[in-house]
Amino acid sequence: MPNISGNTKGIRASVLSELETLYDYRIEDGQLITAELAMKLAAFSTQVKREAAVYCNRAGKIVSVSIGDVGTVDLPPVEGRRGAGRLSGLRCFHTHPGGSSALSGVDISALKNFRLDCMLAIGAAQDPAKSTVSFAVLDGCKDGEYHTDEFGPMTLTEAENIFFPNFIATIEKLLAPQEGSQSLAAAPERAVLVGMDYGRQDTLGWTLEDSVEELKQLADTAGAVVVAKFLQKRPKPDPAYFIGRGKVRELALFVQQEAVDLVIFDDELSPAQQRNLEQAVGVRVLDRTALILDIFAQRARTNEGKLQVELAQLQYTLPRIMGKGQSLSRLGGGIGTRGPGETKLEVDRRRIRERIDYIKGCIEKVKSVRDLHRAGREKSELPTLALIGYTNAGKSTLLNTLCNDDIYAKDQLFATLDPTTRQLELPDKRQALLTDTVGFIQRLPHQLVAAFRSTLEEVTEADLLLHVIDVSHDLYKEQSNAVYQVLKSLGAADKPIITVYNKIDKLPEGSGLAQRLAQEEGSVCISAKKGLNLDALLETAADHLRLQSSEESYLIPYSEGSVLNRLHDSGTVLREDYLAEGTLLKVRLPLKEAAKYAAYLYEE
Repeated sequence: MPNISGNTKGIRASVLSELETLYDYRIEDGQLITAELAMKLAAFSTQVKREAAVYCNRAGKIVSVSIGDVGTVDLPPVEGRRGAGRLSGLRCFHTHPGGSSALSGVDISALKNFRLDCMLAIGAAQDPAKSTVSFAVLDGCKDGEYHTDEFGPMTLTEAENIFFPNFIATIEKLLAPQEGSQSLAAAPERAVLVGMDYGRQDTLGWTLEDSVEELKQLADTAGAVVVAKFLQKRPKPDPAYFIGRGKVRELALFVQQEAVDLVIFDDELSPAQQRNLEQAVGVRVLDRTALILDIFAQRARTNEGKLQVELAQLQYTLPRIMGKGQSLSRLGGGIGTRGPGETKLEVDRRRIRERIDYIKGCIEKVKSVRDLHRAGREKSELPTLALIGYTNAGKSTLLNTLCNDDIYAKDQLFATLDPTTRQLELPDKRQALLTDTVGFIQRLPHQLVAAFRSTLEEVTEADLLLHVIDVSHDLYKEQSNAVYQVLKSLGAADKPIITVYNKIDKLPEGSGLAQRLAQEEGSVCISAKKGLNLDALLETAADHLRLQSSEESYLIPYSEGSVLNRLHDSGTVLREDYLAEGTLLKVRLPLKEAAKYAAYLYEE
């Protein structure tokens, strides 16, 4: 016969009989808790001013009901543990008569000690429908110590929409013991990709299928195994879940059935959308920005690159830190600091802001060194060329071929992250500097553009840009448009550009595409890997640089020594003679500098 354990003294038999009916209650498969059950518990707790607790198994059946006093409730022992890597199979729901759903230290201890599926607190309000819910789950075990993750406070409707089985699968995967010598954590993560067509204006001709296919390449680069794609068309994103709620339910069921570890969205999610989705599907949710940041973190090799990636990650993370209730408050220490003190949320935010300021300072120091190097290059009067283009267009391979170098180049997205500069000899025997820059991508995260601004200054300061395009790619026009969008955001859209159509060796024979593109003004068709037509590229680059400078003779009176000094600093002196009227120089000057010395032009 079902009964009620705990402190039942002073409670009418009719109330206890009503509470016993909970044993007949069922929670629908997949739900964490129902709003109806939460309201029943909240109403009882408000009526008798005592805490109440129930155990619910994974079949959704209530297996135990307990009553405590106004501040605590004793939980009966948990039976049926199923091994070191398993949870107890029971969820604990309990009430807080005071109205706050914040989990206490005792709640967290019970969660760890009993290895519960979850510990859920209901903040019982006078109007049961306005009660709030918070819950915690285990989040792995390290050195024998369990770690937890907390969610809430949330409304009863939000709690009812959480698809809980995926939480269980993720937790037990984290708790599972190592098999052999390889940890389960080292296995590739199984990912689902989600994309939505809602008439966005920044797609630049990309279809939803094209964009999600590129997202798959990004996921592959990050080390994930893509098991499925979910596509949807809507007039506009859902403010709470981005995709439709029916699609969220479908996604949650698929994640459970296929043991998916990760869901990746092709758009940037708001912090609230990301939190709601993680609660609904029960596994980690990333957006396109977070995925690209992860790839950059893997690729960063130099100190500057690592600092820039960390800065971008912190700027992305800061608005996504969520509060987890008063239970995370800490007491201050010492006279004048007593009281609730800062919450953990505020501490985390403060520390992130401090770290952001520190990293910005470090990047500024590195930038000053880069500026000195750039000033030295400018003083040497060597023209600078920058390789730009979509990621995996072949920029690094082209630099290796032209400069006989061996920098890292591979057929993958963002293979090169840190800029590399090498000396290049042009056909007219002039020396130039060639810089390989980070690849661009459609909707490049603004955090990365901001963090890498000092690196991307190599693009804005270059005398000539070589825009490398993978002409063998079906979307080479769309990729080219994406590059121009980034150049526009950097203020470099008006720089002189040579369009370099690369990988012509991969084009189908007889297509005629390379011949048509070669007819475009300021374009060259090459194969960096096979070394095809590189002489034409160098000739075109040399011609562009010659057009940007002029060679003139200037006669500077001896009385104007300062002008003579400036001329030496501004250009390359090819010849210098001393006449009765003054110093005669033949100088190669940038066109923008030549106009300043027009008054001293000398005609023989």
